[in-house]
Amino acid sequence: MTTLRYTIDDIARAAGVSKGTVSRVINGHQTVALRTRHHVQAVMDQFGYAPDPAARQLSWRKGQTLGLSFGRHDPLLSPYHVLFTRALEARTAPQGVQLVNLKHDLASLRSLPNAALVLNNSQDGDERLTLLAELGVPAVLIGHHPASFWVAPDDIGGSRLATEQLTKAGHRALVYLGGGPSQVAQDRESGFLQAAVAAGAQTLTLEADFTLLGGYRAVRRAWESGVRFTGLFAQSDESAVGAVAALEDMGLTVPRDVSVVGFDGLPELALPIKLTTVSQDIERIAECALELMREAVEGLPARGQHIPVRLKLGATVAAPPSSSSVP
Repeated sequence: MTTLRYTIDDIARAAGVSKGTVSRVINGHQTVALRTRHHVQAVMDQFGYAPDPAARQLSWRKGQTLGLSFGRHDPLLSPYHVLFTRALEARTAPQGVQLVNLKHDLASLRSLPNAALVLNNSQDGDERLTLLAELGVPAVLIGHHPASFWVAPDDIGGSRLATEQLTKAGHRALVYLGGGPSQVAQDRESGFLQAAVAAGAQTLTLEADFTLLGGYRAVRRAWESGVRFTGLFAQSDESAVGAVAALEDMGLTVPRDVSVVGFDGLPELALPIKLTTVSQDIERIAECALELMREAVEGLPARGQHIPVRLKLGATVAAPPSSSSVP
C-alpha cells in the first residue's frame, strides 16, 4: 500500500493561503494572524502533514555562509554594529553557519559558495541590491525596499516619539542632528519634521554622521557660529552623546539649557548620561532577519517587516529655559 506524501504546496492549496504563509506557520513566525495560524495547522493535522526537521535545516544551510555588508563609510566597531553582529552570531553559530564581514563593493562575494547576505545602511539606488539580483544571492536588507526581503525598526514612528517628547516639554526651537543619503537618516529626519511641524516648531538640520565625533563637531560649530536652539534630536545615540559633550564643553548644561534625545537605545552610551532615547529591539531585528533569510533561501515571495520601538525616558529632557538664560 502506497502512503501519500503531501507537500507544502498541497497544504497551501487546501488551506487557501500562499506557500509563504504555510512556511511561516511551520517556522513559528508571529507575523501570521492567530486565526490563520490555527486554520493552517488544522489543515496540516487533517492531512497528517508534518514538516521534515532535516529538510528545514537543509533549507537554511543552502546559505551556510552568511555575509554581512555595512555601508561604505560605516565603522565596523560602532556600538550598534557590534550588538547587531553579536545577535546574529548567537543564532547562526549553533547551526554551523559562518558569519563573514564583506567589503561594501561585495567583490569577494563571488568566491563564497552558497552564500546569503545581510545588508545594512542601504540607500536609494544602492548598487549592492543590483549586484545581488544579478548573482541570484539570497539577501535580507536592514532597511526597506519594495522588491526585497527587509526588516527595519520603526524609524519614522520612533523619531516622531522623540520629537514629541521635546515639543510636549515646551520646546519650539528644534534641531535635527543628522542627515545623509541612507534610508535610516532620511526616515528619522522625516519623523522629526512631521512631529515638529505638527507642533508649530522652528526646525534646523545640522549635518552630521552617526558618530560621536560627528555629533560633537556639528553642534559645537553651529553654537559657536551663533545658532541657538533649546531642543535637539540626534539620529543616533552616538551623535547625541557627542552633542551633549559639545554643549557641556561650551559651558551649557543638559537639560537645563538644551534638551537632547537620541535614537537606538545603546546601553553603553545611554546609561552613563541617562540619555532619553528611542530604543530599538536589536535582538528581534536580528531574529527576524534570519527568519526572512530562510524564506529568501527557500525562494518564497519577498516581504518586509517593521519592528516596533519604544521611548526610553532618561534625564536629558526638561522644559526650555527662558531666552535670557541661554548664553
